[in-house]
Amino acid sequence: MLTLSTSVFSCSPRLEKDWRRTLDDRSTFDLALLDPATGVTPLAHPHADSWLDQFFEAYLRRRPVNATFIGDHRFDARLPGLSESAAGDTLAEMQRLLATTPASGTIDDPVRSTDVRLATGFLRTQIWEFESRHFHRGNPSLYTGEAVFGVASLLLTDFAPLPQRVDRVIDRLHEIPRFLAEGRANIREAPATWIERAIRECDGAHALLRTGLGYVGADVPKLADALSESADAADAAFAIHRDHLVASLPSASDIGVACGEEALSLYIREGHLLSESLEEILERARAELADASARLHEGAADLGASSPQEALHRLRNQHPSAAEYYGRYEEVWREMRRFAIDRDLLTWPNFPIRFRPRPDWAREAAPHLYFLFYRSPAAFDRPPVHDYLVTPIDESLDAERQDELLQATNDGVIKLNHVLHHGGIGHHVQNWHAFRSSSRVGRIAAVDCASRIAMFCGGTMAEGWACYATDLMKEAGALTPLEEYSEIESRVRMCSRAVVDILLHSGRLDLEGAAEFYQTEAGFPAASARAEAVKNSMFPGAALMYQVGTDDIHRLRRDLERRRGADFDLREFHDEFLSYGSVPVRLVCDSMRGRDAE
Repeated sequence: MLTLSTSVFSCSPRLEKDWRRTLDDRSTFDLALLDPATGVTPLAHPHADSWLDQFFEAYLRRRPVNATFIGDHRFDARLPGLSESAAGDTLAEMQRLLATTPASGTIDDPVRSTDVRLATGFLRTQIWEFESRHFHRGNPSLYTGEAVFGVASLLLTDFAPLPQRVDRVIDRLHEIPRFLAEGRANIREAPATWIERAIRECDGAHALLRTGLGYVGADVPKLADALSESADAADAAFAIHRDHLVASLPSASDIGVACGEEALSLYIREGHLLSESLEEILERARAELADASARLHEGAADLGASSPQEALHRLRNQHPSAAEYYGRYEEVWREMRRFAIDRDLLTWPNFPIRFRPRPDWAREAAPHLYFLFYRSPAAFDRPPVHDYLVTPIDESLDAERQDELLQATNDGVIKLNHVLHHGGIGHHVQNWHAFRSSSRVGRIAAVDCASRIAMFCGGTMAEGWACYATDLMKEAGALTPLEEYSEIESRVRMCSRAVVDILLHSGRLDLEGAAEFYQTEAGFPAASARAEAVKNSMFPGAALMYQVGTDDIHRLRRDLERRRGADFDLREFHDEFLSYGSVPVRLVCDSMRGRDAE
């Protein structure tokens, strides 16, 4: 077993760099070493450690589906408790934790101090959520999504033998009628678009329970009957719930989707740790949107196209054949990894990933659900190889449908989205570094859960880094001219999301206006524009984290390049930056600037 004692907030960046080089070709790493229970570092601040222990224990116990995704499997048999009594207990527990937070002046260890700060920010935003009508008392999709991914989370990775996981699936299926009934009791009214999303998720659940679990049961014949019986009962509960949602839809409107400026400011301040006002963030986002839009139109002319749409359409015809399709992901992944390593851009570890078609059990259900191609590996108890689930394209499809899917998943999409942003230098590499962070929050915050990441504070790092990393590969010469142009469109959409996030939740745009903004200002197709606006409305402050995080990283790098001059080392900068884990980018920037000034 490899032993490790390091603090990313205090160790030498050069030593950190040398340590990471020694791990560059390791395919696995004993994550138990980073489990808080094993004590990687001495318990120098017992009050802070005890408080953090209580915080994480409460977090995982109250959020059992999140715990499964994170890799803590003590609660795999359960779904959350959101009855009036259970939600009240959760709220009271969070209020007690907040009231007993260790004073910052009593903690002189930067890592613990940061974790306490982020944990208290999480508690403040969660307390608002539990006291508001925006989440468990107003969003029916929270219940349908949590219920269906409570089951799916146990099947997505091979963290245990299948029979053991199916046992837990059966337990969670038994929980579904109770959980959905709590949703009906808690939500008296909801926005129409949120109800529509919940209805689609009921349809996805039906496909999973009626068809998908049949594939799973065939692989565990001894449990097949019990699985089928419990799936039937859960399916019946979803049918009752769907009927209730359909009946409530005609009288629903989309009034009330905004969280309000006060709540949005809370997310910005306590989650992203930003000091700017909403108006300052909005002003910058609008200016960046105007700049990116101008470059998009100018670039089309440079490519000999009459419009951005014509230029971008050319990417659709650059795609693999159906026979080459699955292999293309692996081919591009290896090419991009070698490119980054050869140019010494950062530590890109041997963190195995396997591109494979979406499994049979998920294929019918996935289109109705928040079913990601790349879902973060579990921070703890992760399998040695992580599966990236790509769109299936097989010989059973007619030629026209094959061609349609291949155009949508063309070479540019495979490189820019699936490899660089998600499965390679972006999220996947950032996750590897995060899992080794000395920050307990930083290890888990950006893990993908049922409908959002585990802790809001991980957002600017997760999405900011993934967008910055694609910029980095463009800068290094890894993209074709047309792919570089496509990234300008991505910038336009990123900036438009930041604008909509603030205008929507401050009440200056309604959902219809937000969807129209996406169409006219960012070129979204109508259906995508509406879906994006609905997602923005459900999760305040989440849409702006892409631009805020990306731009902060670029500014930090420029500042340190200027300060360090010839001593600036790009790989060292990136490895040091990533070593903080999934914590707010603004926190990392302040820390690295401060250390550089010492």
